[in-house]
Amino acid sequence: MKYLVSLFFVTVMLSCQAQKESFSEEALNHKLIAPDGTDIDFQQIIAKHRGRPTVIEVWASWCGDCVKAMPLLKDTQSRFKNVNYVFLSVDRSVEKWKEGVEKHQLEGYHYFVKDGMKGEFGKAIDLDWIPRYIILDKDGKVVKYRAIEKDFNLINETLESLTR
Repeated sequence: MKYLVSLFFVTVMLSCQAQKESFSEEALNHKLIAPDGTDIDFQQIIAKHRGRPTVIEVWASWCGDCVKAMPLLKDTQSRFKNVNYVFLSVDRSVEKWKEGVEKHQLEGYHYFVKDGMKGEFGKAIDLDWIPRYIILDKDGKVVKYRAIEKDFNLINETLESLTR
């Protein structure tokens, strides 16, 4: 019984921490690489996509779960066409990132996280698993801070509420 109470308490604590309403200053000011090779702050990426709900996926071409989730994401993209899709790659190199985008024919806006999954940006967004999905409303406000590949029902429900 003590074990169940402890497990319940830990689960509640983790779930309360999991859904944040905003990004840290470290995350917002972190520089990523745009497809043309220029640096861009994460806050600039968010600002660029205001006006429409936005799904941000943190992924890598080497990630098996990311590849398995791609059909689900593509289904979501076909259902919610009036949504921006932003992909943040934590691949090990720019070359692998670009190869992965082309190989998997990912439609959307693409950026490269220079310091990978475990670097400063990953820490700033509490990245502990990929694929990771973050959903923003049309004003750039965080609606869902943490979703993974098993959460597509939740992702789709959230997009449904944002696109009514």
